[in-house]
Amino acid sequence: MTLQLAWAVQEELETLLDGSGHLRTLAFLYASKGMYSKALTIWRILAKNYSTGLWEDPIASVDYDSNSTSDFLSGQRVAAAEASKLLQESSDQALVLEHLGWIADINQECAILVLTSEKRSKQLSPEEVIASIDPKKVEIHQRYLQWLIEDQGSEEMQLHTLYALSLARSAIELVERDSKLDNHLAERSNEMSVSDVANKGALGYHVREKLQLFLQASDLYDPEVVLKVVEGSELWLEKAILYRKMGLEELVLEILALKLEDCEAAEQYCAEIGRQDAYMQLLDMYLNPKDGKNPMFKAAVRLLHNHGEFLDPLLLLEKLSHEMPLQVASGIVLRMLRARVHHHLQDRIGWGKMEF
Repeated sequence: MTLQLAWAVQEELETLLDGSGHLRTLAFLYASKGMYSKALTIWRILAKNYSTGLWEDPIASVDYDSNSTSDFLSGQRVAAAEASKLLQESSDQALVLEHLGWIADINQECAILVLTSEKRSKQLSPEEVIASIDPKKVEIHQRYLQWLIEDQGSEEMQLHTLYALSLARSAIELVERDSKLDNHLAERSNEMSVSDVANKGALGYHVREKLQLFLQASDLYDPEVVLKVVEGSELWLEKAILYRKMGLEELVLEILALKLEDCEAAEQYCAEIGRQDAYMQLLDMYLNPKDGKNPMFKAAVRLLHNHGEFLDPLLLLEKLSHEMPLQVASGIVLRMLRARVHHHLQDRIGWGKMEF
């Protein structure tokens, strides 16, 4: 009898609140009773119809009393935030995915909190969640994948590949945008502000750095699939990382030495390869670059100075171009010979210490 009376009172209260337009209070009542589906439906209605007066109850009128535009946006954000709190605790996947879209439209951060919540007793299916995320909501897609990989320790190849692909596409888009901005600023250089200079490329740099770190750290994505996306872009360092994962040493060296002109990185990569012929290959690239590029004599001299002991003098003489100035050619040979003598003396000193 007491239980029936309680239900009767609750139904009457719900009817009164609904009829009087106090939907916000009704949503909190449903939530307190664990009736999340009904509460979420109300928050969705309120988010959509704030301007019609559905929020005009005593509590709402105190919290929101400003111009109509800011009221509407603020009301939407509150609805999304309250709905997000409920969904963070819910293990009902159908319910979460049903309301994820409208929450994401209002506040992507709230949607991310829903997807990455560890408050629920049973986690959502990554495959179904990913399929339900709006492709235009790139931030949500990336943050969810990052959470699965870094926080949840997922070793699924598909997830690692999807994350790499998403970051790669974002990086390409930002690089192209910055390139267009460069052209625009060049045409209107007199109108460039300090903020234009400071902000240009900052986001692109951040995304590329995140992509590069992930490509280097993970061994679980498919490098060939990612390469197809970046191959025609200007993401040269990223391509070098992918070629390295695929074991394509010559292509890695070409990018480091000729595209990026990073002598230190190229020499370090030769050391990682651990074969004497890698240094010879690098020297050949410097002396006989492709695509009509002029020989990189300074880089060749640096290589000889640092690693001349690994270079065969006879092979080196064969690589020297007939068009090379005599002074440069003699300087290259001299540096190589000095390096070999230095290395030989170091070996003798080492052996002398061992005998002693």
